[in-house]
Amino acid sequence: MTTQPPTTTTTSTTTTSTTSTTVPGSDIFHTNLPRITIKYCTQCKWLLRAAYFAQELLSTFSTQLGEVSLVPATGGVFTVTIYHHPITPSSESKIDSRGEDVSITSTVLWDRKMNGGFPETKVLKSLVRNVVDPGRDLGHTDRALRKEQEKESQGQGQKEEQKQDQDQVPKGEKCEECQ
Repeated sequence: MTTQPPTTTTTSTTTTSTTSTTVPGSDIFHTNLPRITIKYCTQCKWLLRAAYFAQELLSTFSTQLGEVSLVPATGGVFTVTIYHHPITPSSESKIDSRGEDVSITSTVLWDRKMNGGFPETKVLKSLVRNVVDPGRDLGHTDRALRKEQEKESQGQGQKEEQKQDQDQVPKGEKCEECQ
């Protein structure tokens, strides 16, 4: 005869409770931080590009941005817009019941059709920084932008020198205007 182990029946009940806590002033906190929208064309399949820019901005400005949202659109649209409180208080400021300024300024940082193409990541970060925290140093991003500006200014200087050299009369020849 075979012996079978005794069987035990166990019943357990799991209760899940969800608690919702509101941090005092959390609604104020969210509206006080700048909000960025990246509107991209779904027909052109620019979702990955928009998501990449959003990730870069969130990585760089993690606690200084309230939100970075992706907005699907059509028609070849790719715009980056920042919504923020005006830097200087204006006479058009709106005051809420708590006595706080609730006016929001919308600034288009980049428009593919107006600016021609897509921004480089370092350029977009610089544009956001200029609104969010103008005094902040972006480290290698700022250094790369400065190098590009120096190269452009040197290129402009060389072009001007070449033009001046072409305008000058070679030695030994007389200027037509002076004769």
